[in-house]
Amino acid sequence: MQNILKLIRWKNLIMIALVQLLIKYALFEPFGVTITLNGVGILVLILATLCLAAAGNIINDIYDVETDLVNKPERVIVGKSISEKTAYNLFFTLNIIGVGLGFCLSHMVGKSPFFTLFVIISALLYIYASYLKQLPFIGNLVISALVALSLIIVSIFDLLPAITPSNKEAQLTFFKIVLDYALFAFIINLIREMVKDMEDIDGDYKAQMNTLPIAIGRDRTNKILFILSLFPIVAVIFYITNFLYKQEIAVAYFLVLIVAPLIYISIKIFSAKTKKDYTNISILLKFVMLIGMLSMLLYPLILK
Repeated sequence: MQNILKLIRWKNLIMIALVQLLIKYALFEPFGVTITLNGVGILVLILATLCLAAAGNIINDIYDVETDLVNKPERVIVGKSISEKTAYNLFFTLNIIGVGLGFCLSHMVGKSPFFTLFVIISALLYIYASYLKQLPFIGNLVISALVALSLIIVSIFDLLPAITPSNKEAQLTFFKIVLDYALFAFIINLIREMVKDMEDIDGDYKAQMNTLPIAIGRDRTNKILFILSLFPIVAVIFYITNFLYKQEIAVAYFLVLIVAPLIYISIKIFSAKTKKDYTNISILLKFVMLIGMLSMLLYPLILK
């Protein structure tokens, strides 16, 4: 069981569930937004998302065995603790459950075409692991877009079906707030995926993958990474000056816990040379992502 939990990356799954719960119960519920999903509905949405994400993690590990044997031999599970056949069976089972739950959820909210979202997510996760991950930058973009979609999907199922002419403005306001968080998640994850490519370059090269550092070299990739790392800093400062400037607690939270670590990360990227440097940067980026999502708890203060 412990190996299965490692294989599906249970800590990442908990973070996905936490963020979706924050959107529902820290952003929508406190402000009386017209919503569609009850407690059962949000549970079904979370389970569907987690099943597809877990399946994506499994297929990723299956295809990454060769590179992981070089980059992270101690973390290789498929072929060691769990057979490849068992991993594939888990992958297919979780996909079927995830897509099936998505089908039920779409009918629960009266929007059956929304079911195609889950099919697209499932297909993209497989295509990413089997093909797109090997392409410079494209794989990074796709997986980061899927991370952003894990936030947006809550709005799609909770807000959109409940839109009426009278509440349209309020619904779209909260939808835009979720989009802002999704954009933040997208850029942070994009930077992190590129950092991981730098971290794993030796194994990727041996497996004949064509990631960005292999395609254009470490130095050029690091320069692109540094430039990209400035984007979230500028974006968060823009957000503070335009929306939060009257809320001292919120401003302090964003400056100390998000902007300051992002500046530190940019400095570390600029000077990064070793695998350990990139490993530490990757951990810091995950921390910033979590702290950024937890800022939703401040919205009762921001929108009072």
